[in-house]
Amino acid sequence: MRFISSIRKMSQNTSGVQLSALRLKYHERKDAFLEENIKVKNPFCVFRDWLDEALNTKEILEPNAAALATVNAEGKPSNRFVLVKEATAEGFTFFTNYGSRKAEDIASNPNVAISIYWLPLRRSIRIEGVAEKISQADSLKYFHERPRASQIGAAASPQSQRIPSRGYLDEVESGIKAKLGAEGEVPLPNWGGYLVRPSLIEFWQGQTDRLHDRIRFRRGANVEKEVDGKLIHAGQDGWIYERLAP
Repeated sequence: MRFISSIRKMSQNTSGVQLSALRLKYHERKDAFLEENIKVKNPFCVFRDWLDEALNTKEILEPNAAALATVNAEGKPSNRFVLVKEATAEGFTFFTNYGSRKAEDIASNPNVAISIYWLPLRRSIRIEGVAEKISQADSLKYFHERPRASQIGAAASPQSQRIPSRGYLDEVESGIKAKLGAEGEVPLPNWGGYLVRPSLIEFWQGQTDRLHDRIRFRRGANVEKEVDGKLIHAGQDGWIYERLAP
């Protein structure tokens, strides 16, 4: 809890303090994130190792929280937080209403970016890739694994659409509950998952001297031809990797 206490003290003593003067201590040089410490040169393996550490860090309350960036048909970006519900060698899965703004953006431009930041660990992960809908069967399976109240909430909310008041949602929710009764199965609304298949995954670890560590993995058509053994290195399973200046 020492970490949380230090953050609270900082927030309680910022009256008159310039934002530019705020500084957190990051990792020391001895704890640098080095290529030789990556046992398997595959970003999904690195992600799993970092995620396991985040899951075991009690100060991180939602280790799967991620900022999802999309761009609409007019080229305007939008960003919001989602919860990553699955991370496999295929990619990263999140769920949403298919009528939401993010879903509309993805329909016109499936290229997306995801950012994860674990402050207590001073680590961040950036992901770029293409989003695609998962099967309806998989969406339905996960939908019914959610708490019933969450299922009803998803059915009640026309996400991203204008509504007259908070009371409107309460009325719709009450109507659904009355219709289904205490045990009725909640039908799948216009809702489901997206799988983000990444072409880029970057790992960032903060250093106190601000010479932060950045190691980027990429894959795609003909990327292996870029490998020179000096700046760009061959990874595993079709990935290449490189170190970037902070």
